[in-house]
Amino acid sequence: MDSYLIQVNGRGDHAPMLDVHLKTNGNSISLGKVKGRKPRWAVRASEMSKKTFNPVRAIVDSMKVEPNPKKAMISLSLGDPTVFGNLPTNDEVTLAVKEVLDSGRYNGYAPSVGYQSCREAVATYYNCPEAPLTAQDVILTSGCSQAIELALAVLANPGQNILVPRPGFSLYKTLALSMGIEVKLYNLLPEKGWEIDLEHLESLVDEKTACLIVNNPSNPCGSVFSKSHLQKILAVASRQCVPILADEIYGDMVFADCKYEPIATLSTNVPILSCGGLAKRWLVPGWRMGWILIHDRRDIFGNEIRDGLLRLSQRILGPCTIVQGALERILQRTPPEFYHNTLSMLKSNADLCYAALSAIPGLQPVRPAGAMYLMVEIEMEHFPEFENDVEFTERLISEQSVFCLPATCFEYPNFFRVVITVPEEMILEACSRIQEFCEMHYQGADGAQDLECDK
Repeated sequence: MDSYLIQVNGRGDHAPMLDVHLKTNGNSISLGKVKGRKPRWAVRASEMSKKTFNPVRAIVDSMKVEPNPKKAMISLSLGDPTVFGNLPTNDEVTLAVKEVLDSGRYNGYAPSVGYQSCREAVATYYNCPEAPLTAQDVILTSGCSQAIELALAVLANPGQNILVPRPGFSLYKTLALSMGIEVKLYNLLPEKGWEIDLEHLESLVDEKTACLIVNNPSNPCGSVFSKSHLQKILAVASRQCVPILADEIYGDMVFADCKYEPIATLSTNVPILSCGGLAKRWLVPGWRMGWILIHDRRDIFGNEIRDGLLRLSQRILGPCTIVQGALERILQRTPPEFYHNTLSMLKSNADLCYAALSAIPGLQPVRPAGAMYLMVEIEMEHFPEFENDVEFTERLISEQSVFCLPATCFEYPNFFRVVITVPEEMILEACSRIQEFCEMHYQGADGAQDLECDK
């Protein structure tokens, strides 16, 4: 029998040497000494993590500014309706979860796409003749953000591009870039209530375009598209054969004088993945319950997209089972007056904020029609001491302790976003402080010119 002997010699600071001898039929053959590998630590972050970039966090974290210690901080920056406690969810919603928790029947794993009965509950809630749904058309996810992630991941490959609104929710870009997907920004038009510049949108489509993201009602704009405008968007998608990823997390959160149309109800041939969830309409963003609704009247997606979503959902084994178990009761028993009261409060705040800011020289708010936001243009020529919207909002914090997000976070400089979910007295106080700030720094045409000459 042949035997093998490998001897390791090494001393001091020298790298180990392998002294290799082979014994064959009793004869020893030396193969000499070869230098061995010295293990070293070399742990590096993945390329995906390096490509993941959240512009909101990057901008906000770089704003090294302290609020005015003489004034209590008023934050109008965070799109979380639960922060101030003035918008609690309905008792029926809470009771539904309590009952499920007490039952002990939802403590285990669920199918990665969600329990069949829970998918049926969502399908029943959103089903309509114009856009029929069954349980097989519903994928439950961990919040709407995961729904968007799965929809992007199933529709686009690295090297392809997606069409994203500007201004728009920063997560689209964050997710896409981490996946190696290019982002092309199409313009929204503030002078037209933030409608899409359809000509610009269509000019961006090429052979590598994987999908079009339509966010309606909009974050950060608070806009709601009309039926006719949605039909024009669908016409572009149909001509170019581009599927739509519809971010409709604010669906039905529209003010009384406006009507919300789910885009799928108007489509006869464009396939749509509609993303939604409990977070905003039911005021429970921390419960992390979202969904994808698959609308595919012409079977363009076929089995491939459905199978792809199933496989992608298996990466985290589905959303919270406790909330899943409560879904049917939440959807069926939440009283209509809960939605009405929430929207009445938001509309009242939107009207107060719009009226107050409209009266301030140098600011041009755009009236919202839904969601929880209002966008305000800063006429920068009247505030020449500020370089941009980021500097403007930084000084607003340091002087008045009012925090609004600079719209650079949404790829739209020289605007800022106001969140309108705060209590009414806080909205009024914040607007009063913004007025004081603007009056302090506003320069009329002559004053701005004089200041420029002095530089």
